[in-house]
Amino acid sequence: MPSPFAIAVILTILTILLAFLFTEAPTDQSHILAILGYWEKGIWNNSLLVFAYQMMLILVLGHILVLSKPMNSLIEKLTNLVSNTSNAVLLVSACTMIVSFFNWGLGLIFGAIMARKVAEASQLRGFKINYPLVGASGYVGLMIWHGGISGSAPLKVAESGHLASLMGGVGDASLLSQLPDLIPFSETVFSGFNLILFGILIVVLPLFLYKLGKKAPITPVNLPIYKGIETEETSLMGAEKIDHSKFLGIGFGLLIIGTFFYQYSDSLVKMVITPNMLNFFMLGLALLLHQNFKSFLSAVEEAIKGATGILIQFPLYFGIMGIMRDSGMVVQIADFFVSIATPTTLPLFTFFSGGLVNIFVPSGGGQWAIQGPIVVESALKLGVPLPKAIMALAYGDQITNMLQPFWALPLLGITKLKAKEILPYTLLLMVIVTVIFLLGLLFL
Repeated sequence: MPSPFAIAVILTILTILLAFLFTEAPTDQSHILAILGYWEKGIWNNSLLVFAYQMMLILVLGHILVLSKPMNSLIEKLTNLVSNTSNAVLLVSACTMIVSFFNWGLGLIFGAIMARKVAEASQLRGFKINYPLVGASGYVGLMIWHGGISGSAPLKVAESGHLASLMGGVGDASLLSQLPDLIPFSETVFSGFNLILFGILIVVLPLFLYKLGKKAPITPVNLPIYKGIETEETSLMGAEKIDHSKFLGIGFGLLIIGTFFYQYSDSLVKMVITPNMLNFFMLGLALLLHQNFKSFLSAVEEAIKGATGILIQFPLYFGIMGIMRDSGMVVQIADFFVSIATPTTLPLFTFFSGGLVNIFVPSGGGQWAIQGPIVVESALKLGVPLPKAIMALAYGDQITNMLQPFWALPLLGITKLKAKEILPYTLLLMVIVTVIFLLGLLFL
């Protein structure tokens, strides 16, 4: 596969070409110049640039949290319960899914470090494991994340005015008048159908991995001890002590957490959770767990490496969205789906298209920017409930993470596994989860 950035560039050129061939030229301007104007306008869309920064913080703050000493201690205690491949994959997968439901960045790194610690424990205590299967178990959180609290689409539609902003200039006024101001978590992430599906997955997947672990062949493990972030012990002079002060670190963390509950208590009661709310809470929690600014900033330096893709690729996705929206392609594609779908089958089409697009746009946030208007337009025209259509996209987006190795890179770096070693197992998991989601979309 080429790099994700190269894929984003290729998709940009393809979108420009398709817009030129299949959309109408404006009467007062050259067609290609108009398309390039839509592209440039989309890249620097202010609300979408805010969105990109929000998504970066979700990943970075989650990574910072798992690099704290309390989280490392928790992982160490959990790995003490492991004695073979079967109970290792059961524990790693279940814990990773629970953590990923809260925050996908936290779950991704938590699962990776836990898998690595299981391998180290097998070396120290002398029990045998299938390390690639354990590594795959640490990656399963990426199959449930978009239906969780940090899911890009559910978070954004819970923001007041986001749907209207997303659909600006798309569709006719009578259709857009049906848009709600926001869609709370009570209708998406915390809805009965989503919680039932999550409950099924958190039982079925660990049990499947447990059974698989009993048959999986033993693999050799030879790893040094993973130390995470390290801060140099030096004698502190004068104002240097500020960065190492537990009083300031914990005090500022408590200030943020206190402000969070004061400011957002009404929203929490109404189950309206936005990216800003989640990131504000995560920032306070990260400072509390790291206890001082020095440890926190060392974790920031380590965590920021994983956000480079979001930083440089999101503007290209926003440019693609600008072309599709302003040229009329969104309406054309939505009309196509409407012509071949029914209210029953549209969520299924959305699910499969979400999985396909994720292979080329390996980011839930970038995918929502491109595909969100199509999903909303199609759902409004066919009378499909918006929460169901949005969650169908979220489910489709997350399952092909088991096929697309982009987000596995941090896990592979920590575990020292290769993509080809975990893919046979993640593909099996993808098939099982696909069946569960399709049945859920049809019957729940």
